Amino acid sequence: MSVTDRCDFRCVYCMAEEMTFLPREKILTFEEVLRLAKLLVGQGVKKIRLTGGEPLVRRGIVTLCREIAALPGLNELVMTTNGSQLIKLAEPLADAGLNRLNISLDSLDAVKFRAITRTGDLQQVLAGIDAARAAGFASIKLNVVVMKGRNADEVPDLVDYAVERGLDVTFIEEMPLGHVGRSRGEAFCSSDEVRELIARRYTLLDSPESTGGPARYVRIEGQPSTRIGFISPHSHNFCSTCNRVRLTAEGRLLLCLGHEHSLDMRDLVRRYPTSDEPVLEALQSALQRKPLRHEFASDGEVQVLRFMNASGG
Repeated sequence: MSVTDRCDFRCVYCMAEEMTFLPREKILTFEEVLRLAKLLVGQGVKKIRLTGGEPLVRRGIVTLCREIAALPGLNELVMTTNGSQLIKLAEPLADAGLNRLNISLDSLDAVKFRAITRTGDLQQVLAGIDAARAAGFASIKLNVVVMKGRNADEVPDLVDYAVERGLDVTFIEEMPLGHVGRSRGEAFCSSDEVRELIARRYTLLDSPESTGGPARYVRIEGQPSTRIGFISPHSHNFCSTCNRVRLTAEGRLLLCLGHEHSLDMRDLVRRYPTSDEPVLEALQSALQRKPLRHEFASDGEVQVLRFMNASGG
C-alpha cells in the first residue's frame, strides 16, 4: 500500500530528474488507506507493506502505522523506505508496531550513491540503518537495484556489509517502468550474473524458503544471520508464485506491476463512503483477473509508462 508518490530522492531507476507529483486531492487520505487496510485484512490479507515514493516523507505516518498494526487478523506490518528519515523515525515506528523494514541501499560509495539517487546522502542513510538496528525490528532487509556501470562492481561489498550486521539483502533486476531519461538495456545486470559475483567470495546454498512474493533465496555457508534474495523480473519470471497486489497512492489496485490495468479503489471508497459491500464485490471480481505473468524485456524499451514511484514500491 503506497501512501505517497513523493520522495526526497530521485533515483535513476525509479523516476526522471524533473518530476510532477500528484495533487493532494488525488492521493488517498489516511482514513481511506486505513479503511481499505481493514477491508483487505477482513478478506484474509495477513501482511501489509507500506511504500511510496518514500512513505516517511508523509506527515502522520507513525500514527497510520499504529492504527494498521492494531488491526485484528494482521500478522505483519512492513515498510519499504530509502532510509533517509530513519535517524529520527526508526524508534517511533518500532514502538508503533511496524515489524520489519526494507531499506534501499544501492551503493556504499558516497559519490556513486549520490549519482544513483541524485539527491541522497549516504552517511544519513547508513546512520538510519544503524538507528533501525538499535530500534529492535524483527528483521531488516537491504534492497539493491543492480546496474552495470553504476554499482554492479559493489555487489560483494554490499553482501559483506549485510553479513557484518546480520542483515538480509535482496538484489533486484531493474524494471522497465517509466521514461527515466536514459536507456535501461545497457545497464541491465541479470540475477545470474549477480549470483556469480557473490559466489566468488562466499559459498552459496540454495534455499527452499518462500514468502509468496517475487524473491528466490540462497543462504551463505557459515553465515546463518544473512539471507540473500534475487528478484528477477527479466531472467526468472516469478509470476507463478507471486501472491502480491499493490495499491498506489492514488488508489489504483494493481494486480501486477508489469501491467497497466487496475481497479480504481479511490473512486469506490469515495462513491460508497458508508457501504463496504460494493467495494468488496469489485475487489473480489478484480482479483479473479490477476494476470498469469508479465512480459518484461531487457532491451531497454519501456514496457509500462507508469514510474516506479507511482506504482507503490
